[in-house]
Amino acid sequence: MKLSIIVPAYNVEKYITECLDSLLNQGLDENIYEIIIVNDGSTDNTLEVSNNYAAKYPHIKIFNKENGGASSARNYGINIAKGKYIYFIDSDDYLMANCLNRILHHAEQQNLDILTFLSRSFTMDPKHGEPILVNSELNFSFGDDEFSPVVTGKDYIANANYRHEVCCYLIKRDFIKNSPIRFVEGRYLEDAVFTTELFLLAERMSHLHLDVHRYRTTPGSAMTSVEPNHYLKIIRDMQFAAMSFDPVIKTLQNSNVSAECVERIKSKQQSLIFFSMIRMLRSTMSFKEIKQRMQDLIEIEAYPLDMFIKSDDNDRKHKLLAKLLNRKHQFYALYHLMNPILKHRYKHNESRP
Repeated sequence: MKLSIIVPAYNVEKYITECLDSLLNQGLDENIYEIIIVNDGSTDNTLEVSNNYAAKYPHIKIFNKENGGASSARNYGINIAKGKYIYFIDSDDYLMANCLNRILHHAEQQNLDILTFLSRSFTMDPKHGEPILVNSELNFSFGDDEFSPVVTGKDYIANANYRHEVCCYLIKRDFIKNSPIRFVEGRYLEDAVFTTELFLLAERMSHLHLDVHRYRTTPGSAMTSVEPNHYLKIIRDMQFAAMSFDPVIKTLQNSNVSAECVERIKSKQQSLIFFSMIRMLRSTMSFKEIKQRMQDLIEIEAYPLDMFIKSDDNDRKHKLLAKLLNRKHQFYALYHLMNPILKHRYKHNESRP
């Protein structure tokens, strides 16, 4: 078998049909790939919808487990996958038609550990029920060719504004199975460090400049919800991920890896810190906790945000705002000024029908 597609599924009865239809429309013979749906304790009709597909398509396989989150479901899928390559997709996303056949062909032809490709965010137009693209394609530094050169993961990171989301790349199963790297369970942003560590181990990586994946953004989703307890968990998990980069960066700094590789990873780390600080400004987090969290980041030299500001990967608006947040006393003053206003505004918006 050439490919295993792992689909974590939790309460996605509204979306999983679109996802599965897109996976079936990939120009692949059903005998060479499997679709593994890991039903993560859904309480809606997700399992019923999935069973209907499995009854019709023998290469769709369903596994049920207690709810443990997307990371737990992905780790579960890794252990049972049989394909030469593995692909992860969230069950509320979808793929453009006839892409996986091209991706798989190139990965096999070049004997790649990892092959990356393009992903774009979308939201649904509430009036017409049609997808609206949110972001434009990312530019890569490998040039304008359809396929980038085959390089090590370290060289790839040094030269490309890489995406950390696992939906943006294909992985050789033996490569990941033989590595110690797995998803951290119980956390959001679980693929940020996972992807970086995986890329750093890769000996053969390439990028296919092909528009493949669509990432759904919805109000009230895990990353957009402003419910106070959930919002605080997002902030804490962002900073947990940022802190988890520290041993990776320290190891690289003590090796002969290129400065460009280290700088790009530090920029990724500081990006998580920057967006966690933005969220702090409108959160219910106590000032005492904020001060402690900032001190923890200073101690591992992840703050100030100098590398984030320096990087060409980040847009001008974010860089200007980062300069305002780049000294802790300025950030604290801004917090005391803006937090009461922003908390009231978000509380008011949340209570509106």
